[in-house]
Amino acid sequence: MTPRPHVFYLHGFASSARSGKAAFLADRLARHGIELHCPDFNEPDFETMTASRMIAQAEAAIATVPAGPVALVGSSLGGFVAFHVAVRHSLPGKRTDTATHPIDRLVLLAPAFDFGRTPMLGVDAAGLEKWREADRLEVFHHGEGRTRFIRFAIHEDALRYDSAACALDTPALVFQGTRDTLVSPAMVTEFVSRRPAMTLRLVDDDHRLMSSLDVIWEETSAFLGLSGGPGAIPGA
Repeated sequence: MTPRPHVFYLHGFASSARSGKAAFLADRLARHGIELHCPDFNEPDFETMTASRMIAQAEAAIATVPAGPVALVGSSLGGFVAFHVAVRHSLPGKRTDTATHPIDRLVLLAPAFDFGRTPMLGVDAAGLEKWREADRLEVFHHGEGRTRFIRFAIHEDALRYDSAACALDTPALVFQGTRDTLVSPAMVTEFVSRRPAMTLRLVDDDHRLMSSLDVIWEETSAFLGLSGGPGAIPGA
């Protein structure tokens, strides 16, 4: 039997490890005796968040679990991070923990593959220059329910990563809402179409995908080899 994976949930920008999707997945996985690991990317400080820091935090969290296969579930910016963590682990000689913690599956929810290469956070060119000068951009933090500031480093750092230039053979199940106004459904569709290891599921939903959680779980549980076990959705 294929060993059950360690499952990690990588939350999105201005979200948290206690988001609705994280709680939903934690509950469903717990019925199968699987703990959901959720690094908090707001630590040590939301204002200084960058993709590089998030990738490093995800890799550090993976290193703390016992040896075994790893499945990454990433939402929005967390999907971008999951993709690049998997890319780094796939590079020969680049990762020393590949043998003990192979990343063998990805579940990506409205993944922001083009993060940093399209207008970020609704900021146009003029706004980008103002952000650069002030080094502070006001954003609403949904996880905390309040306004926070983010530094310009998140934009500069994002330019280090070109998802389109990365090859990855890790099997990935991608869910994308057709009514998403933050991550382009057309971009995700084209991105996935160029990668045979990725499977796209378009759903009639917005960016948060909260109306599609049952469908996401049904297909994700099968993808992770959990269907038919304790807590499985009837008919899954």
